[in-house]
Amino acid sequence: MKTHFLLLLPLLVSFPVSGGASNHTVDHEPPLLGGWQPIEHVKDPHVQEIAKFAITEHNEEAKTNLKFKRVIRGEEQVVAGMNYRLIVAAKDGKVTNNYEVVVWEKTWESFRKLTSFKPV
Repeated sequence: MKTHFLLLLPLLVSFPVSGGASNHTVDHEPPLLGGWQPIEHVKDPHVQEIAKFAITEHNEEAKTNLKFKRVIRGEEQVVAGMNYRLIVAAKDGKVTNNYEVVVWEKTWESFRKLTSFKPV
């Protein structure tokens, strides 16, 4: 009986410690499932490709001639694939403006769709 108690003693001692550790506050909230998450590396080649795709698609749909300059910031959202919401700088003639673009991508199907394009 004494042997069983000695084997259980470390568990009994560690239980309150580990239970108490989970009650402390955290500086950040865990990401929401399906929520938008910041893209840390907007210069990533894939993010650049998504932005250029958005400009090209918009040019075809709206019969404009915007020229991609850069990605300013962006967010991504896991859906049935991935949504990318980017703030993109594009040149229209001599004037550079910023646009919010949303592109839905399913890489396993080689699918991309521009779902939103608006000036900001």
